[in-house]
Amino acid sequence: MRHTLEALLAGWITHQRWFAGKGRAITDLAVEATTPLPLRGPAESFHSDVAGSRGTTDGTARPPAEAGVSVRHIVITVRQDSRTDRYQLLLGFRPELPQRLQHVAIGETPDGFAYDAVHDADVTSVLLFSIAEDADIGALRFRRMPGAEIDTSPRSLVLGGEQSNTSLVFGDAYICKLFRKIIPGVNPELEVVSALAERGSPNIAKPYGWIEADIDGQNTTLAFTQEFLRTASDGWALALTSVRDLYGSLPGTAAGDAGGDFAAESHRLGMATAHLHKELAAAFPTSTVEAPEVKRMVEGFRRRLEAAISEVPDLAAHAGIAHEAFDRLADTGRPITVQRVHGDYHLGQVMRTPSEWVVLDFEGEPGQPLLERRALDSPLRDVAGMLRSFDYAARHLLAGHPDAEALEPRAAEWSQRNRAAFIAGYSAGSGRIHGDDAVLLRALELSKAAYEVVYESRNRPAWLPIPLAAFTHPAG
Repeated sequence: MRHTLEALLAGWITHQRWFAGKGRAITDLAVEATTPLPLRGPAESFHSDVAGSRGTTDGTARPPAEAGVSVRHIVITVRQDSRTDRYQLLLGFRPELPQRLQHVAIGETPDGFAYDAVHDADVTSVLLFSIAEDADIGALRFRRMPGAEIDTSPRSLVLGGEQSNTSLVFGDAYICKLFRKIIPGVNPELEVVSALAERGSPNIAKPYGWIEADIDGQNTTLAFTQEFLRTASDGWALALTSVRDLYGSLPGTAAGDAGGDFAAESHRLGMATAHLHKELAAAFPTSTVEAPEVKRMVEGFRRRLEAAISEVPDLAAHAGIAHEAFDRLADTGRPITVQRVHGDYHLGQVMRTPSEWVVLDFEGEPGQPLLERRALDSPLRDVAGMLRSFDYAARHLLAGHPDAEALEPRAAEWSQRNRAAFIAGYSAGSGRIHGDDAVLLRALELSKAAYEVVYESRNRPAWLPIPLAAFTHPAG
């Protein structure tokens, strides 16, 4: 049975991981903009059909698109009561939907069977091809980084596990992140990575290009393409391997003597983080938060803590530790230097290549307004985020573990050892932490832990002891 596209999308979108409005009824869904994308064979045919295209490609030939197949870039608005959000979709339409695409079917429309075309490697090549061509297609602008050379032959595969975006890996060379929820303005990831690439930073994945369009009169980033780090290892996975090795070692084995000791890597990561912060400070403006504003910041920490206690009463018994840390920060009476930072820094945002630690995902917290994500902040906020991540790596395997109580001392030892190594590396990279800096870091970490207490209480109650431990164990 055929339905209007809007009706089909209203039923389909609520089941997508990247949809931000789960749990609320959709009151209206409308297609705001539609851009048909050309599907051709050889590069020369594609080039001749793209209005305003510039540059050349590698001339790679492609099989012609199947008869009746089309693909469109679509912007939709979704209204839920008083809230309205925009999303971008890459929709394919076929006379018949093959078995390999049945899992991404949306439904039958007057134009054919609609489906989520990001999963169709036969059509997603148009994205890489258009970036390589530096092409204008309707309202969309595909842009190649100056000097970048792009091989348009690899086929794509959707990377699983993402919550707010969809990333396509092209062969083992490129990863193209589609920002599903559209926020008008230049995405911080494009802005920051481009600036760091110009400075030759070794701690980022090489950028290749992006897609943009004008939304609400603002140049808006829709997608970003970077080098795919095929030989790199995820920082979170490496840390967990180290923790498992320690838990599996003989009783009495110190964290430094276990086979998978991670401290040397934590030290290198600290150095890389300091270097990254220096590059960010050189590439973007810096400023100073004066003492009165620091006191207002501390009041914000207190409000977050009280909100957390109201939701998780068990935290009340430990609130004094946090208030003491906040008091010390308020009493320092010194300004704080602020700059561009990562903003969502943890072990899952870093990759270890054979030569270096590389930092990913500079877009900040996707749920936050763009202005907040681009705001200047203390680089110690990133340090605090990584310290909290070490605690998570050390303790999350204890959730539901039959020997959790016996293993807790090992978890604490692993966390303290790697936290200390990271801070030592950060200091060695000219990001020294001492005196009043340590006071600020402690306050930032406990404020972060208060946020985590609320998050775990709502989403993963078994993990609640992890952030609660931040209030019961001494800083280190």
